[in-house]
Amino acid sequence: MRTILALIPLLASTAAYAAPEDAISEARLRADVEKLVSFGTRHTLSSQTDPKRGIGAARTWAESEFRKTSAACGNCLEIVLPETVVTGDRVPAPTRLVNVVAIQRGTERPNEVVIVQGHIDSRVSNILDATSDAPGANDNASGTALVLEAARALSREKFPTTVVYAALSGEEQGLLGGKLLADYATAQGWTVKAVLNNDIVGGSTGSDGYRDNANVRVLSEALRADSTDALRAQMRRFGGENDSPSRNISRWVAKLAEADTAKGLAVRQIWRADRMGRGGDQLPFSDKGYPAVRFTVAVEDYEHQHQDLRTEGGVKFGDTVDEMDFPYLAKVTRLNVRALAKLARTPMPPAPVVKGAVKPSTDIEWQPVPGAVRYSLWQRRTDAPMWQTKLLETADTKASLPGVRADDWLFGVNAVAADGSESPIASAVPGGQFAPLISAIAKP
Repeated sequence: MRTILALIPLLASTAAYAAPEDAISEARLRADVEKLVSFGTRHTLSSQTDPKRGIGAARTWAESEFRKTSAACGNCLEIVLPETVVTGDRVPAPTRLVNVVAIQRGTERPNEVVIVQGHIDSRVSNILDATSDAPGANDNASGTALVLEAARALSREKFPTTVVYAALSGEEQGLLGGKLLADYATAQGWTVKAVLNNDIVGGSTGSDGYRDNANVRVLSEALRADSTDALRAQMRRFGGENDSPSRNISRWVAKLAEADTAKGLAVRQIWRADRMGRGGDQLPFSDKGYPAVRFTVAVEDYEHQHQDLRTEGGVKFGDTVDEMDFPYLAKVTRLNVRALAKLARTPMPPAPVVKGAVKPSTDIEWQPVPGAVRYSLWQRRTDAPMWQTKLLETADTKASLPGVRADDWLFGVNAVAADGSESPIASAVPGGQFAPLISAIAKP
């Protein structure tokens, strides 16, 4: 069985799978996590030159895995290594920071990008301890293994838009790798459709023994991080507090998961930018106005993250492989791959505008979206958490709803590709567009 599994990456271009997510291998995910743990520590301040231990060795290995995957798909991946030098509270001396990124260019709209990422660095109790063993199995070898496996599964496909796979450094030192990649995306002029950040995605049992292997949490911001005072004032008056692009990515992923619960997971949406008092590498993207969400386990195990390896009072501490649930990690990977494949086929969501003040009807309009053959108009009550009703499909870029009073409803529009792939819904509210905000705020 191990021999057969080992050959799967080499056969990826010819293997017959019903869908890309069917190629996910639990055995490969385990092997990747174990390999990452074998580097001893992956602390950002650890050795960058030791061939066997430290962040440098881990990055080199991740790059080699991307290159293997690229070779198996006819060099379909472009490997880039964005880097910078950082200092700060958690980086007392200037330190080289490097991300490992593989780019699978789209065949039609290569500037449209969806990103899947996980941070490769690890830590122990003392954030500045770069020498002690920091296995970082769940936090976050699990996310890095997911990214590597997603590249293997999706690289045998061709998509109209670009997929970016990224192993980020420096998360534990202040989300530094996320900022580096967000800056890189801006410098490249990418139109970022969605960022799927995976951080702590390989465990199912919490510190109190409670187990949940049937759900994964998806966290999303409510108010846009790049909002201005003017935009926030519009949101107060006209709605939009619960309709950021990131929130609509979360809704879209939750709906997608419903169709795959037999093999996968249900999504428990957490309507916060991140967990209380904490953060992840999706936040630097949100800060720039890019739609971004975080995948993380349904229940966290605090004794087995950010801890020195030790036993106290009969309790074992440390982020080790034996505390992980690899069938669960495979299911989270499967959901990510399903989402990535669909997002890479869909057009960008439109940017709808609603007009319905002081009249018993509603008009909605939007600009054409490249790759869209038609659009769907959606409606939900202002107090409803999910989109409720698809009102119509149209090839036009406007719609009129006689007898529908805009005050009582929220509206959204998504774009549909020729193969039927539907983008996430963009809300017709201030700040609903899937793009960084500009200084001029449109008048309602």
